[in-house]
Amino acid sequence: MVERTPILNFVTHLVLFIGFLLAIAPFVIVVIASSHNLKDVNDVPMSLLPGSDFWLNIKTAWTTADLGPKLLNSFIVATGVAAGKVIISALTAFSIVYFRYPGRTFIFWLIFVTLMLPLEVRIVPTYAVVANVLTPYQAILDVTGISWLIEKVSGVQVSLNLGLLNSYPGLILPLVATATGTFLYRQFFLTIPDELTEAARMDGAGALRFFIDVLLPLSRTNMAALGTIMFLYAWNQYLWPLLITTDQSHAMAVTELKQLIPNVGGIPEWNIAMAGTLIVMLPPLIVVVAMQRWIVRGLIATEK
Repeated sequence: MVERTPILNFVTHLVLFIGFLLAIAPFVIVVIASSHNLKDVNDVPMSLLPGSDFWLNIKTAWTTADLGPKLLNSFIVATGVAAGKVIISALTAFSIVYFRYPGRTFIFWLIFVTLMLPLEVRIVPTYAVVANVLTPYQAILDVTGISWLIEKVSGVQVSLNLGLLNSYPGLILPLVATATGTFLYRQFFLTIPDELTEAARMDGAGALRFFIDVLLPLSRTNMAALGTIMFLYAWNQYLWPLLITTDQSHAMAVTELKQLIPNVGGIPEWNIAMAGTLIVMLPPLIVVVAMQRWIVRGLIATEK
């Protein structure tokens, strides 16, 4: 046990205060920059005193980047990804922990290895699949000769095509699988006493009822923590939405921030860009503040 002394308390609070300043400094600079006009924000060094154009910059950023529909798209995608990750990881961990079948440990480690394969690494094959989900089935028909046989018999050329570009499923489904969530749920399910499982079985509860009525209520803190983290992960996605959305109706807020910075020529309106950044970062900030207590409970073992 570490002995509490006045000097140690002072050093601890000093370290925490320095860490707080380092964490809050970028946010403060964004707020201050978003309150300046074009001239003041480009001064070197920029004044650290707030300006008077905050609401004007917010309004300009909102209309220039059309952030209203884009924020709605981001919310739909982030919510869908978070819900999908929570559901799939819970079902996967439930299967690995509570069902006895050959290779289940090997399957778990295969899932765990995918942590080394983020979306950016597999971006090309993922894009190819989303561009035409039925490509593997078309390949099977071609290799087995079924498509050739159908064409010879009926004269109809088999060409399976189902694209998910510029769609919510295309934005959500490639981001749904999560090894992190599966590992989190597996470790929690392993802490469930065997007596609880036996009691549920004696009461006549089947596997699905045990999962819904017993495991899910016990793991609600894990669900909240994982859902919040994955909501932030999906909200901050940039490369994948930028790659598959050519239609502005499905563009996300993070990718549309580029509309606030001129490509070539012109003076960058950093005050407008910072105002747009502040708007985009506000929803996930509210989610984190609202779910902070559940995040802590879901990630520490003493609260499970």
